[in-house]
Amino acid sequence: MTNQALIPVIVNGAAGKMGREVIKAVAQAPDMTLLGAIDTTPEHQGKDAGELAGLSEPLEVPITNQLEPMLGYVAGERQMAPGVIVDFTHPDAVYDNIRSAIAYGIRPVVGTTGLSPEQIQQLAAFADKASTGCLIIPNFSIGMVLLQQAAIAASRYFDHVEIIELHHNQKADAPSGTAIQTAQLLAELGKTFNPAIVEETEKIPGARGSLADEGIRIHSIRLPGLIAHQEVIFGAAGQIYTLRHDTSDRACYMPGVLLAIRKVLPLKSLVYGLEKIL
Repeated sequence: MTNQALIPVIVNGAAGKMGREVIKAVAQAPDMTLLGAIDTTPEHQGKDAGELAGLSEPLEVPITNQLEPMLGYVAGERQMAPGVIVDFTHPDAVYDNIRSAIAYGIRPVVGTTGLSPEQIQQLAAFADKASTGCLIIPNFSIGMVLLQQAAIAASRYFDHVEIIELHHNQKADAPSGTAIQTAQLLAELGKTFNPAIVEETEKIPGARGSLADEGIRIHSIRLPGLIAHQEVIFGAAGQIYTLRHDTSDRACYMPGVLLAIRKVLPLKSLVYGLEKIL
């Protein structure tokens, strides 16, 4: 495959667990090439991205903390396809990362969660103005999309539902972006859930979890040993219906990440959610 057909990819958060998986997936994709690996962790500066990700051969792409120079470099590679940046960083940095990428004409594929609805609206307006595609994906797992679709179907028959999300204890934001998105999808149906039966009193604030739109409760658990898990529990007289998705290996997200890298290229605006590009 010629360089002109290859999609140049930057991985931001390259030394993280998800970043390393993305590097491996991009390196093995026949239509992509890794041009940049960004990470702010001091001890990883200058290391080869392929070796850090556990590949058998180096990729000759050093880890650097210089995001904007890398964006400019990839933007200048006119003999190749438009550039894409995959961001798995931190909620405090992701907004500025996305704006910088769009300003350089680099298409963001964002797995970092924690953006507020207002920030997403601002980024959508910025992407529209720049006519540059951007994908914000709370969860890249096909299985999670199927769970959400099953939850939407079940919500027609159940009036009571709560969401439990469980993640490793290095996750900075709570609730997870996936749980928030699941609650949003149910709330968009125009139905209010969990009608009050008694007047509840929380003896410890937060005991009943966080309250999303339309009365939906979300509970967050953070423990070492977990990766990413979610339950949507429906209740009715005499029955409980539980939908659950468990992640045992971050490799399960990579088909969705590679799909997003390919799908973001022709877009001219921001799209939220993996289900929109399947």
